[in-house]
Amino acid sequence: MSEHKATIRWKDTGTDFLKGRYSREHTWAFDGGITIAASPAPTSVPVPYSNPACVDPEEAFVASIASCHMLTFLFLASRRGFHVLHYSDEAVGVMTKNEKGIPWVSSVALHPKIGFQGEKQPTAAEEAELHHQAHEQCYISNSIKTAVSVV
Repeated sequence: MSEHKATIRWKDTGTDFLKGRYSREHTWAFDGGITIAASPAPTSVPVPYSNPACVDPEEAFVASIASCHMLTFLFLASRRGFHVLHYSDEAVGVMTKNEKGIPWVSSVALHPKIGFQGEKQPTAAEEAELHHQAHEQCYISNSIKTAVSVV
């Protein structure tokens, strides 16, 4: 199998840490060399202790689900002889509270818009089946309990 690593870095900027008045901005570094500015969502931690311009963990979670679904869909479509020309998705994750009152991302709705080219075009039923198979085979979807739907 394989390992996947991320390095998370945060440093106190000399603020009043013990009173909770400190920046939560941090970075995510990945093995390919990219570093991303990260912060909690302002809905979780108010500005100025969060930064809405940064990626937050909830957004990253939703993006990883949507990305895995898309990559699996593309693989399956290519195997079935459907030439995908473009694929976009404005995925939406919803935070709710679980039975213990703890917030969690309880659902993610994918909204894929896909363009195909060539003579072989999928029917609506074939496209729906590709999405079903993509969900069933996606590594991320198989790793979470969040409900994922294709709208």
